[in-house]
Amino acid sequence: MMKRMMLYFGSFNPVHNGHIALAEYVAEHDLADETALVISPQSPYKRQAALVAETDRLEMAEIACAASRYPKRIRPSVVEFLLPRPSYTIDTLRFLEETCGHEMRFSILMGSDQITGLDGWKEYERILEYPIYVYPRRGERPEKHLDRVTLLEDAPLQDYSSTEVRAAIERGDDTSRMLAPGVTEYIRRKGLWSPANRMTALHTALDADPENTALLLERGQLHYRMNQWGAALNDFNAVLRIDPGHEEARQFVEMVEEILAFRYKDIYNP
Repeated sequence: MMKRMMLYFGSFNPVHNGHIALAEYVAEHDLADETALVISPQSPYKRQAALVAETDRLEMAEIACAASRYPKRIRPSVVEFLLPRPSYTIDTLRFLEETCGHEMRFSILMGSDQITGLDGWKEYERILEYPIYVYPRRGERPEKHLDRVTLLEDAPLQDYSSTEVRAAIERGDDTSRMLAPGVTEYIRRKGLWSPANRMTALHTALDADPENTALLLERGQLHYRMNQWGAALNDFNAVLRIDPGHEEARQFVEMVEEILAFRYKDIYNP
């Protein structure tokens, strides 16, 4: 009997709970026997510099899949690690048909944003010959190829993207609702997308554009989260020197001054 294999292509940079929720939905609704998270080492549609090492993305995917409700039915795939780069979906499909087509029947899981832009993919008409299941993204409804795909109207919505997860990690925000605990620990241990890395990037950006209030505010907020009160105050005051009416910077100045007054009251009020 042919195994039904759902292919879920992505960079998974990093894999997050939204990805796993969709793979679990596939299992729960018996859309496939197994779902493979096909990790793309180099997508033709994304900047390579934004991706951490493919081995890191694989290890995080292994952790997340193992922690899912269906660890035997949801697994990462390294098939694109073996193929020429950048990774084109149609080339991967051809390789899989040649090597596994005698024992597997393939289908594809993709987001509504991807089906909207599918016309720009290499040999997209050939891709449309496969069963394609499209999950929703908040605020975006597909309008193309509706006669050739299956819309998963009740699939779980992804309220955040990998981009937003990375940004939250860099800010030092709580990501417990976004990531499996094991993935969070892996990221912490490897220092991926750390606040320190973001701070370095902000220093570099502000060296080139020292009057950028958005960057100054972000750096000040990062200093604030890291309890670096003096540096935070300097950045917020710099924003106010450039834009005296900047309300958010003014509020942060007040909060920092309150913290300093409380912590060092013996100095302020000898």
